[in-house]
Amino acid sequence: MKFSSKDFRVKEGDEVDLGKWPTKVEPVYKSKEHYQKLLEEHVAQLSSLQELHYASDRYAVLLSFQAMDAAGKDGAIKHVMSGVNPQGCQVFSFKHPSPAELQHDFLWRTTRDLPESGRIGIFNRSYYEEVLIVRGHPEILHSEAIPDDNKAIWHDRYRSIADLERHLHVNGTRIVKIYLHLSKEEQRKRFLARIDEPEKNWKFSLADIAERKFWKHYMKAYEECLSATSTRNAPWYVVPADDKENARLIVSQIILDTLKGLQMSYPKTTDERRQELLEIRKQLTN
Repeated sequence: MKFSSKDFRVKEGDEVDLGKWPTKVEPVYKSKEHYQKLLEEHVAQLSSLQELHYASDRYAVLLSFQAMDAAGKDGAIKHVMSGVNPQGCQVFSFKHPSPAELQHDFLWRTTRDLPESGRIGIFNRSYYEEVLIVRGHPEILHSEAIPDDNKAIWHDRYRSIADLERHLHVNGTRIVKIYLHLSKEEQRKRFLARIDEPEKNWKFSLADIAERKFWKHYMKAYEECLSATSTRNAPWYVVPADDKENARLIVSQIILDTLKGLQMSYPKTTDERRQELLEIRKQLTN
C-alpha cells in the first residue's frame, strides 16, 4: 500500500467523527523484515534532514503526540526518532500539573519547553491535555487558577491554542500534531499483554482501567478538539494505531514530508570566510 501524509490530515474546518476514521489500514510493509527495512530508510532520511535543519537554523519544528493509553506514543517516538542527533532534538512529557504550574495559565508549563530555531521539539502529550484529560477530570480544572465566571472555557481554550500556534508559525515554528487513533478492543489486548508479560507490568495500573471507563467521553473530547484546532499551518494527523509498525511508518513519513517542505540549505561560505579558512589551512599545513 502506498499512502500520502495528506490521507491522514484533518482539513481546517472539518467536523471530525472518529468513528469514520480507521484505526487500522492495509499495511505499508509486506513482512517484519520489510517493515524494518522501510523504517531504517525513513530513519536515515530523518537523520540527514535533521542535520540540515540544525545547520540551516531557520525554523523550529514542534511534533505533538496525543493518544489514549497504550496507543504507542512512546514507541513511535523511540523508533522513528532513533537516528536523530540528540543535540538537535528534545523530548518533553507532560503529566499531572504541579502545584506551581497550577498557579499559571494553562499554556505556561508547555510554552517554557518550545523548541529553539534549528531544533526539533517533541511533546509526548502537550497543552492539549488541558482540553482533553481536564474535561474528564473536573477536579483538575477546579484546582487551576481561573475565574469562576468563565462559561465558555473550552471554546476560549481552543481559541488560545489556535492563537498560540498561529503566533508560533508566523515566527518560524512549524507544528505537526499527531493523534494515534487506537480502537478500544486493541487497547484491551495491549492492557492484557502488560499484565501477562512481566517486563511490561510497570506500564500498567488500576488508573488505566479507570480512564478506560471514560472512553466515549474522551472520543467526543478528541473530536471537538481536532475539529476546532486543526489548521492549514498547524494540522492534526489521525494515524491508525492498531498496527504499531504501520503507525510508525506513517508517522515517520509525516515528519519527513514536513521537513522536506521547509526551504532549508546549508549556510553559504562568504568570500571573507573562505579567506579565513584558507589562512587556517595554511597554518595547519606549515
